[in-house]
Amino acid sequence: MSNLDSMLERNIDFAAQQSAAGTLMPSLPRALPNVRAVIIGCADMRVDPSHVLGIRPGEAVVMRNIGGRITPGLLEQLGLLGRIGEVAGAIPGGGGEFHMIVLQHTDCGITRLANDLALLTQYFQIQHAELESKAVSDPRAAVAVDVALLRAIPALPSEWLISGLVYDVATGLIETVVPPSPIRPA
Repeated sequence: MSNLDSMLERNIDFAAQQSAAGTLMPSLPRALPNVRAVIIGCADMRVDPSHVLGIRPGEAVVMRNIGGRITPGLLEQLGLLGRIGEVAGAIPGGGGEFHMIVLQHTDCGITRLANDLALLTQYFQIQHAELESKAVSDPRAAVAVDVALLRAIPALPSEWLISGLVYDVATGLIETVVPPSPIRPA
C-alpha cells in the first residue's frame, strides 16, 4: 500500500466520522461565525498549526509557507482571501473577536539558508541590504519583525488582534513573543 493509499483510507474514516457527527462543512456561508483567526505558520511538517493549537475545522484559516514568514506572496493571498470574504458577504469572526497569529518555530529550515542571500532576497522580494532586517536566523526576532510588518498594512482592520508566537519543536510548547493586542491603537 502506498502512502497515498494509506492517506485516502484515513480520509474515508475521517469523512464517516464527520458525517456521523454532523460536522461536515457547508459551502461558504454569508457569515463565518466559527472563524476566529488567521494563522500564518511554517510549512514544516512538525509544526502543523491546527495540531499544535488544537484548531478544529472552521475555527481558523491556516496559511503556511517556508519559515511562516510574511512575504509579498503571502500578502497577495491575504488580499485574495479578503476579497473572497467581500464577495461572499462573509464577516471574519461573525462580528466578534478576530485574531491574526504569526506562528514560527525553533529549528526552522529557513535558518539554514541564512547565508544564501540570493535565494532569500528573491523569496522576500527585497534588496540584499534589507535582508538582515528579516532576522532569518532568530525565530523570536523574526516573529516581531513580521507582526510589525502586518501592523503597517492599512487595509487590515485596526480592531483585529495580532500576536506572535514561537513553537519549540523540542518541548512542544508555544512561547508568546508578541502578546495579543489590536493591530493599531484605537
